[in-house]
Amino acid sequence: MQSQLKLLILTSRNVEQRLCAVLSALGESEISSDYRSADPRELHGVFCGDLSTEQHKWLSQPEASHLPRVTVTPSLVGAFEPAGDGGLILSEDCFYLDVLEVLYRLKSRRLVSREQLADSALNDEVVGCSVAISELRRLTRQVADKTVTVLITGPSGAGKELVARSLHNQSRRCDAPFVPINCGAIPRELLESELFGHERGAFTGAISSRAGRFELAEGGTLFLDEIGDMPLDMQVKILRVLQERQFQRVGSEKTRVADVRIIAATHRNLEAMIAAGEFREDLYYRLNVFPLSVPPLAARTEDIPDLVRVLSRQLEADGLGRLRLGRSAVEALRQHHWPGNIRELANLLERLAIMYPDRVVGLGDLPENYQYGSEAWRESLPPVAQGARQKAHLGTELPVEGFDMKAQLQSLEQAWIEQALAVHDGVVSKAAQHLGLRRTTLIEKIRKLGIQA
Repeated sequence: MQSQLKLLILTSRNVEQRLCAVLSALGESEISSDYRSADPRELHGVFCGDLSTEQHKWLSQPEASHLPRVTVTPSLVGAFEPAGDGGLILSEDCFYLDVLEVLYRLKSRRLVSREQLADSALNDEVVGCSVAISELRRLTRQVADKTVTVLITGPSGAGKELVARSLHNQSRRCDAPFVPINCGAIPRELLESELFGHERGAFTGAISSRAGRFELAEGGTLFLDEIGDMPLDMQVKILRVLQERQFQRVGSEKTRVADVRIIAATHRNLEAMIAAGEFREDLYYRLNVFPLSVPPLAARTEDIPDLVRVLSRQLEADGLGRLRLGRSAVEALRQHHWPGNIRELANLLERLAIMYPDRVVGLGDLPENYQYGSEAWRESLPPVAQGARQKAHLGTELPVEGFDMKAQLQSLEQAWIEQALAVHDGVVSKAAQHLGLRRTTLIEKIRKLGIQA
């Protein structure tokens, strides 16, 4: 398991409380606001607001020059966006997924070099920071620019085609076509024509000549998905193309050169199929020059928050609204066994985006078979909420000098409401329950105090 991020917060008190509440709820970082005693060499990022002269001086020291900065600002149309200088910008009204986006990018900077971060092919094709995915990303980067054939294995829905696209986008062939074909989805009598093309009159219904996938992928990459479902007679012809780098259209005697890179994928156990006589051994060794294994989602559940972040952003771009998942919902998803892998997660999020547009999805909003754990926040509050509970017993002694009791109580009330909203991902009903108030009463207080809910 990866170590936590060590973060420094240099913002106003209100913003610091909000960030601390969200970061504590996520449980992925160690947080401090004491820059005087902080060692910049041990930090992984700094949240910056309006800095004092001393804070500017601290950040200007050579030891702190490497620190990624997250600028927290009140004037931002969206809740998060990358800055032009390579830094990050976060709105003061940020939400759970916005902070998660920042954490994901900070974690990514720890795992890859500055040159690799500049490579656009690494952006969001292979998502996650788990050990398994980090290793897969390393191997993908290592073989991407080689001409060898790659065999990708893994369960259905795990993202094998995304890995293949990442290989293509990082290779010298990236400007040429990436052409996928599902070998198990095309009838065997049409598969040869689909792969190699055909001439007019080659068979009944061939009313015109047609290029096949090998020609369409000229100079680029041909992705043979579910190669384990390819019939044996077609396996022979694929083997010949791999050996001779030549092929003929159906109904033609003209030999054409196959200038393509082959990437194959399967969810099947090809070695077991070889033993059963269902797959050619010579083709297997031709394909399996450089094997890559994509782990099932159940084996890397720590990547689920990052996947939710990316998939939610895609749904928003598709016009389905902004999907926001509460902490309890994300934790429940991490406990699911995911037989359908990432495809199942994507379908679930799409359904939730349609059912709950632009609102926070909690544990109770998930379908019944995804509801794991409970929302018993009273038994397991994050440190910020526990600190608020302890503060309830402070300041009970009457000050010697006079003071504005009404203003003091209003300030304390506002601080508690803001912390309760942060702890419960902005869900007013749960914050009201936490504070022992009616929901309508809390809404009225939020309006009066001008709190951003």
